[in-house]
Amino acid sequence: MTPTTKPPLAPLLEIGALRLDLRIDGTPRTVVHRADVTVAEGEAIALVGESGSGKSLTARSVLRLLPPGAQVHGTLRFAGESVPDMTRTRLRAYRASEVAMVFQDPRAHINPARGVGDFLIEGLTTACGMPASDARRKVAGILREVGITDAERRMRQRPWELSGGLLQRVMIAAALAAEPRLLLADEPTTALDVTTQEEVMAIIAEAREARGLAMLFITHDLELAAAVCDRVVVMYAGSTVEQVPAAALHEGTAHPYTRALLASRPAVGGPRAELRAISGRPLSGFEVPPGCAFAPRCPQAEQRCRIERPEPRPAGPGTTACHFPHTTAPEEAGRHA
Repeated sequence: MTPTTKPPLAPLLEIGALRLDLRIDGTPRTVVHRADVTVAEGEAIALVGESGSGKSLTARSVLRLLPPGAQVHGTLRFAGESVPDMTRTRLRAYRASEVAMVFQDPRAHINPARGVGDFLIEGLTTACGMPASDARRKVAGILREVGITDAERRMRQRPWELSGGLLQRVMIAAALAAEPRLLLADEPTTALDVTTQEEVMAIIAEAREARGLAMLFITHDLELAAAVCDRVVVMYAGSTVEQVPAAALHEGTAHPYTRALLASRPAVGGPRAELRAISGRPLSGFEVPPGCAFAPRCPQAEQRCRIERPEPRPAGPGTTACHFPHTTAPEEAGRHA
């Protein structure tokens, strides 16, 4: 009996050739040049890159949480519907019940003057029309699910009475309460200690699997991305430069930036070796010169790289935006970085 191949799932989230323009010092500047990301139902995608690469702006565009005057170009669809074209009423419902976000710093996104319980039930009572008593029972159950056993007492407390780890659990509970289809997690463990980071990531992974949630996970940690996601999308200076299955991260990468990132971090449990830093400094999207943004830092750059911006194309098991994709091992590529 010949096994059948399942057809690919239609994307739940589709970001194609996305460009974002913001006003910087009064002048319109392009901060995201080209972001290409698709997320299918139940799929976890990591968006990786150095600070200033455009990861968070790309994620925030999914919820239209952009600065005033931002101009969005390209494709941005959720379940086939254009996000930029949503009316205010439709956008409110979309944010309330279909997509949720866990932010990097929970203290910056919870009103310190209100109780934790009020924060958690507000969305369920105002946007979903759930009675307050039912909403309170629901969020208490979710708090216990994310590792807060004394949920009733915690709901009576103010945010400033909770540790960073507990507060991030509250943020995860708030995101899960509306039962969204897509979870956006913007470096949710950055401000936490290592032990708490592991606990929070385990909570997110378990909750996602139990609910069949799709996830777009923003991080600067390639190893963490590969551990918790199905595919890894790498951004540099406002553009997507590579997409690769997580399982092929170490053997299937073709872009010199991705390979230099891999070579610049220590191997856990591997042989001791000198860390190889990437020369130069990372560029923000509005600083990008003509041609390939990584060319000033790439030891293999040629004249074509400095004048012609590369387009994404198939390379190995994924796609890469590079005129001369590599075939050597990442360790070898990083030796000259």
